[in-house]
Amino acid sequence: MRKIIVVVLLCMLCVGCGSRKKIITKKSDQPKEIILIDEPQKDEPVENEVEIINNTPVENPVISSTSHYIEVYKDIAMKEMISYGIPASITLAQGILESGSGRGRLAAEANNHFGIKCHEWTGDKIYHDDDERQECFRKYISAETSFRDHSEFLVNRKRYSRLFVLKKSDYKNWAKELRKAGYATDRKYPEKLIGLIERYELHQYDKLVLGNDYQFIEEQVSENETEHIVIKGDTLYSISKKYGLTVPELQRINNLRDNTISIGQILKIQSN
Repeated sequence: MRKIIVVVLLCMLCVGCGSRKKIITKKSDQPKEIILIDEPQKDEPVENEVEIINNTPVENPVISSTSHYIEVYKDIAMKEMISYGIPASITLAQGILESGSGRGRLAAEANNHFGIKCHEWTGDKIYHDDDERQECFRKYISAETSFRDHSEFLVNRKRYSRLFVLKKSDYKNWAKELRKAGYATDRKYPEKLIGLIERYELHQYDKLVLGNDYQFIEEQVSENETEHIVIKGDTLYSISKKYGLTVPELQRINNLRDNTISIGQILKIQSN
């Protein structure tokens, strides 16, 4: 009988020891669960998040007028003049003309202030009707990037090299040479740029950059010039004086019956 009792007690002890081992195993498993919860913290993409923020297009101010456009971008134009030698007056006048004072579609949706087409561009693009339907234009993350690309576009193309022989205060010949080099197809492009520069006195920003080196360039009339495109402020009298003609001579050459002329009108200044 005692043997039976001893055997029963031994069995109970074995069962008790087995249950304790199971409890120990459960306790040793608990830290593993905690480690698994902490693991995702190792792969936080902090650097990638910063890059995405930097590539987000800059929100530009809403431009209310041409004067407002000049006030917003004059400092950038002067900065580009210092870095690349392009007159600030020319840069601003082109920006005003090409972007509609910052209110055109290309400027508003693509930060493209100078109407620069894609060419070899590999960045973002926008399609817009111009000389042809749905032409490809460059898209920038900011207006300042557009101003910088405009500078590099002129500096890095051989066809514009003659621009950089001109004095930086000679905005009139800069305007003419841009047209000759093929920047625009509009025959009135130089007169439009010159008109904007003189109307808004954009040459004052050239003076600020050049300081004592600024030289006023008096316009020289070429003996080979055969026509004049009428700009704002022109009269038959002022045109005749400019080219050494009389008003009756100018009227006769152009078959004019009176003194009426219009902006953009092309007048002959030499008889055939």
